[in-house]
Amino acid sequence: MGDFESPFLDTFLGGDELSSYDLSEVGVKEVSAVLATASPASSRDLVEDVDYVLDVREGRIVLIHPDISPLHHGQTLIVRGRSEGMFTDEDLQVYIDDALNQHAYGRNITTRYRDEHGFIRYLHEPITLENLPPVEEPLIAYLASINVLWTLATDAATDIDISTAEGTHVPRTQRYRQLMQHIGDAGSGLTARYNTLAQQLNVGLGRIEMFTLRRVSRTTNRLVPVFKPREYDDTSMPQRLLPPIDGDAYDDESGIPSPLMPGVWG
Repeated sequence: MGDFESPFLDTFLGGDELSSYDLSEVGVKEVSAVLATASPASSRDLVEDVDYVLDVREGRIVLIHPDISPLHHGQTLIVRGRSEGMFTDEDLQVYIDDALNQHAYGRNITTRYRDEHGFIRYLHEPITLENLPPVEEPLIAYLASINVLWTLATDAATDIDISTAEGTHVPRTQRYRQLMQHIGDAGSGLTARYNTLAQQLNVGLGRIEMFTLRRVSRTTNRLVPVFKPREYDDTSMPQRLLPPIDGDAYDDESGIPSPLMPGVWG
């Protein structure tokens, strides 16, 4: 994304007028504020929520202590810190978690081992960032970047081109078009890059899966239970599978009870 942290340093001169100051960056963190006085020469560190409050996302500092609010003549407010860019680490973590949930949906890592009694067991662990195969790490980065770009495109979708009577033209919708081109579709952009690699590895939501067809018992007219296939030497308890049952459109909503004995016929 190229959305790296950057340091900033802002200096504000007092004039007995303002208590709120906009910083040069938004999405700030690790902020420290110092109040310097010219006469007599002195300085002191300000304490957050005591001397000032900070709007982290908007990048704004508001002085609240009565001795320094508003900032007086001869006083200088020095604010330094770091900017997280367009997205904070917490925001990016949400996108990464969403990408992992989509990419690894329905997948587990199976490990074969022998327990303390000598029986062969199988451990099924959901895929997380800790046990994700290294070859799939770029795919998580691609998918997370796609989700981030969709957020930026949604923000840019409300921009409109500006044309003035003097002939000035500002194509503000170009930002939206460029974002959508970078996101791409099945044949271009990051989406195509992700889909191509995911298909080669047979991972992701579009992977090829094998399903077990269910049959209905001719004697009870009920679905026959289906169990998860196991290795021949797997001695663990069988795991029941519950495939979805379609056909809600054919449900009988009359409320009339069936006269047949439940569990025998019907």
